[in-house]
Amino acid sequence: MNELLTRRRLLLAAAATASLAACANRPSTADMPPIVFVPGNGDTAAICMTTIWRFESNGWPRERLHAIDLPYPLARDDDTKEQGGRSSTSEHMAFLAAEVKRVLAATGASKVVLIGNSRGGYAIRNFIASSGGAALVSHVVLGGVPNHGVAVDPNARLDNEFNGAGRFLARLNSSGTNGNEVAAGIAWLTIRSDRNDKYAQPDAAILGRPGTPTGVSYEGPALRGAENIVIAGVDHRETVYSPQSFDAMFRFITGRAPTTLAIVPEGRVVLDGTLSGLGPDSRTGKDPTNLPLVGAMLEVYATDAATGARLGPAVHRKTIGADGRWGPFVADGTARYEFVIAAAGYATTHIYRSPFPRSSQFVSLHPERLAEADRAARSLVTMTRSRGYFGIGRDRMALDGTSPPAGVAAGVPSISAAVARIADGGERAIVGEFNDERIVGRTWPVADNHVVVLELTY
Repeated sequence: MNELLTRRRLLLAAAATASLAACANRPSTADMPPIVFVPGNGDTAAICMTTIWRFESNGWPRERLHAIDLPYPLARDDDTKEQGGRSSTSEHMAFLAAEVKRVLAATGASKVVLIGNSRGGYAIRNFIASSGGAALVSHVVLGGVPNHGVAVDPNARLDNEFNGAGRFLARLNSSGTNGNEVAAGIAWLTIRSDRNDKYAQPDAAILGRPGTPTGVSYEGPALRGAENIVIAGVDHRETVYSPQSFDAMFRFITGRAPTTLAIVPEGRVVLDGTLSGLGPDSRTGKDPTNLPLVGAMLEVYATDAATGARLGPAVHRKTIGADGRWGPFVADGTARYEFVIAAAGYATTHIYRSPFPRSSQFVSLHPERLAEADRAARSLVTMTRSRGYFGIGRDRMALDGTSPPAGVAAGVPSISAAVARIADGGERAIVGEFNDERIVGRTWPVADNHVVVLELTY
């Protein structure tokens, strides 16, 4: 077993033991300001779920933990030009500003903590620099935010928000005080990987230009004037959504260590979230949105942990309305579930999940579309990991017995979905494994317009 995996397991084991003393060591409510999470490019509020659970497990009130769902979460290619299904930096900032004001009004607090991953950090910095956010924010945590760009190109794409030489980042990085890149009066923390962040690389291989310098270093997410820390081995998303990153941000916000890094189960689990679809991008039809998929039908089945087979009729069923909510659903915190989505224009999507140890209103669901290239398979199965990537040599992983899964390459972790195209016929169990998490689903026939997703939680 590799050293990093061993370290993670030891951390979680120690944390689970420490949770027995949680009540004796929790900060007071006055020390727990409201927190708003801002997900990255193309992401949903659901990506914040496990980090929110860790805050809750350390006594943070659930009503003080929030995450935004930007309707069109992908950035425009050119920030100054309308692009269907994409959002501008100004739209992103305005959406965050409205959420911050809503949270302050609901909680009665005077200031919030903002935690952003990747593009989410841009909205936070823009809100503070341009929209009065400096008076409403006490702490900022930026994980894996490409603060100096994904690449630096002074000769082209100057209105692309990810260009380190572009107008947007030039403005943000000159908006600080006293020669710093951050505003005074706010506590700033950046968290970055040592060299494992796909968007903080000196070589442009991830951009399809191997051997070309990006003009960006591994230190790209750091900011002058902030507290800048490095967590070895974590990937781009894990800079916010890993136990190690939670430990760092909790200490930064509270001035003390968390009682536990584990997710402490609760007795009664209620799940809810939004069910949304794919956007109108004419090139791919696959741009994600966080808009309600009105009229979609959701069914939830309890499944056998060993075979993935259903244990009876649906335990929850709902037609999605204008609010996009698919719950509430009172779940068994030890049960495994299959979520089945049927919607016009999509394949019937079977999503298999691990047990939910705690309640969450951030369980986002999305149906899939079948590509023509996949219709030759008997069954199409995707294993997804939304809170990080697959790292060969760092993680243990397998899909349908293949390790590593097809398409997952060595090097900087940059893939969060692995696909198995099953050639044999007949319904059978299919297993996805990632470190200590194991999901068992069932194959379903592509010929009948079905796809399967094994969605990892950790």
